[in-house]
Amino acid sequence: MEITPELVKNLGRLSRLALTPEEETRLEGELRSIVGFFEKLSELDTQGLPEMARPVEITNRLRADQVGPSLSQQEALSVAIEQLEGQFKVPRVIE
Repeated sequence: MEITPELVKNLGRLSRLALTPEEETRLEGELRSIVGFFEKLSELDTQGLPEMARPVEITNRLRADQVGPSLSQQEALSVAIEQLEGQFKVPRVIE
């Protein structure tokens, strides 16, 4: 992909950024560098490699649930502006 000054100006317009000429020049160089990295990646032979979502396998470390002290229903509802049948009543947000 060719990075041109016109492309940088168009990207700035689409992003609603007011770029100075110096910023446009710097951004043009940075975009060329980024595209260059992707071009190098496309040269790699990936035949036979398994697909993966991330380079390192991650597993969640979850702690065991523990029951602890909490508010009673009456205590929780004591700060409610409105309540209805033992529940918080809030304004409708979906039509």
